[in-house]
Amino acid sequence: MRNHWHTFQAVLRKVGSLLFVLGGFLLLPIAVVFIYGEYRSSLLTLAAFAGPGTLSILLGAISRRYLPRRELSKIQALLVCSLGWIAYSIIGALPFLITLKVSYLNAVFETMSGFTTTGITIFSGLDGMPKSILFWRSLTQWVGGLGILTFFLAVSFQGESGYRLFGAESHKIEYKRPVPGLANTLKILWGIYLLFSSLICLGLIIFGMPIFDSVCQTFTLLSTGGFSPHDASIGYYQQAGFPHFIAIEYLIILGMILGGTNFLIHYRFLRGKISSLFDNTEMRYWLGFIVLFIVIILAERGMRGGADFWDKFETNVRAVAFQVISIITTTGFATRNIAGPFFGPVARQLFLVMMVIGACVGSTGGGFKVLRTAIMIKAVRREVFRFRAPRNAVSSIIIDGKPVSTDEIRRVSALFFTWIGLLAVGGIITAAFSGLSGLPALSGMFSALGNIGPCYIPAAEIPQLHPMIKITYIFGMLAGRLEILPVLLLFSRRAWRS
Repeated sequence: MRNHWHTFQAVLRKVGSLLFVLGGFLLLPIAVVFIYGEYRSSLLTLAAFAGPGTLSILLGAISRRYLPRRELSKIQALLVCSLGWIAYSIIGALPFLITLKVSYLNAVFETMSGFTTTGITIFSGLDGMPKSILFWRSLTQWVGGLGILTFFLAVSFQGESGYRLFGAESHKIEYKRPVPGLANTLKILWGIYLLFSSLICLGLIIFGMPIFDSVCQTFTLLSTGGFSPHDASIGYYQQAGFPHFIAIEYLIILGMILGGTNFLIHYRFLRGKISSLFDNTEMRYWLGFIVLFIVIILAERGMRGGADFWDKFETNVRAVAFQVISIITTTGFATRNIAGPFFGPVARQLFLVMMVIGACVGSTGGGFKVLRTAIMIKAVRREVFRFRAPRNAVSSIIIDGKPVSTDEIRRVSALFFTWIGLLAVGGIITAAFSGLSGLPALSGMFSALGNIGPCYIPAAEIPQLHPMIKITYIFGMLAGRLEILPVLLLFSRRAWRS
C-alpha cells in the first residue's frame, strides 16, 4: 500500500509541474484577444484563457509545494507521460468549452486531437471563430509536435528523472540522440524545430498568406498536426483566389516532409552531411514509399481522367503529391477530399496503407513508423530465406550496417499485433454505434491511432458520432501518439507499485 502511495505522489507531483507549464501556454492567446480586440465584444473570450491558465498554474504550484520530490523510476516516468497528456487535454479543453459552448466531451476530443497532432476535428465554421480560439487550437499542435515532455525538460532539466521522462516519450524504438547529454539533445531538437518554423512562416508570408494564417499554419505544419483556421484547409487559398496559392502548396509540401523526417537526419544535414538523406535505411524506404504511392495514384488518375489528365498534368501531380505526403507524414492537410471523386478506389485503399506506415522515427509524425515497417519487411525476407537456406545458415536483419536485436524485433512484432487489434476493436465499435460499415468504419480508427486526421467518415457526421465512438477515438489518439505502452500501463496494478 505504501508503494502505491509513493508512486502516486511522485507521479502527481511531476504532472503538476507539467500543468505549471501548460498555464503559461494558456495565457499566450490572451495577446491575440487584445491584438484583435475580441475583449470588446465579450470578456468571456478573455476569461476563457485567463481562468484555465490560472487554474493550471495553481494546480502545478500546489503539487510542487505539498508533494515530496522523488526521483522517478522508468515505470513512473511512463505513467507521468500518459497522465500528463491526459491532464493537458482535460484542462486545455476549457477555452473551447467556455467560448464555443460545445459539450465537454467534444472539447476534450478536439484538444486531444490537437496535443497528439492527430487533426481529426469536431468543429465546423472555423472561418467565423474567434482568432484567439483558432490560435490556441493551432498552438496545441505545435506544443505536441515534439512532445509536451520534451518542452518541459527543455525549460527545466530534471536530472536522472529527466532522462527517464525523455525516454518515456521517445521510447518508440532505439532512438539515437544527435549528441551526448540530454540538455544538448533538447537544445538541438527545439533549435531545429524553431528554425524550420520561422523559415516556413516567413515563406508563407512572402507568398501572400496573412500573418495570422501563416503563424497558425506553421504551428500545425512542422508538428504534422493538420489543423487549419479554415474549413477548406489548404484548399481555402485557391478557393479564395490567392495569387500564389500554388507556391503556398509547394511550400507546405516541403514543410510536411521536414516534419515527417527524423530530426537526427536534419541535424546531420544542417552540419553539411548531405549523404545522410540517402545513406539511411529508413529514409530510403520512406522516399521510396512516397514515390511509389504517387506513381500508382497518378497512374490510376490517368486511366480514369483521359485527355483531361494530360491537359492539367501539373495540377494532377501537385494534388496527388500533396495528398500522399500529407497522409504519409500524418499531417492531414487537404487540397482535395480523399473520399471525393478525384481519387479512385485504389488511391483510397493506399491511403489506409499510408496511415499505418506513417512517418519516420524521431519525427513529429505518427503512424507505425517507416523504420518498423522496414524491419517487418526484412523479417519476412529472412523467413523466406530460411526456407531455402541450410539449417546452420546465419541470417540477421541489418539496419544501417548493424544487426537488429531479437528483443527489438519482438517489440516491433508485438506493437504491430497490438496496432492491428486496436484497429479492429475501433472499427467494430464505430460500426456498432454508428451504422457505418466497411471502409468508413475502419478508417476512423485508422485516422485516430495513426494520428492522421482525414478519414472516410464525412466531416459533417463526426460531431454527431456516438459518445462511445468519440471516447474510443480519444483513447486511440493518445495510444497512437505515445505508442500504446504508456497508456496500457495506467491499467496495471503492478505499475502503480513500482
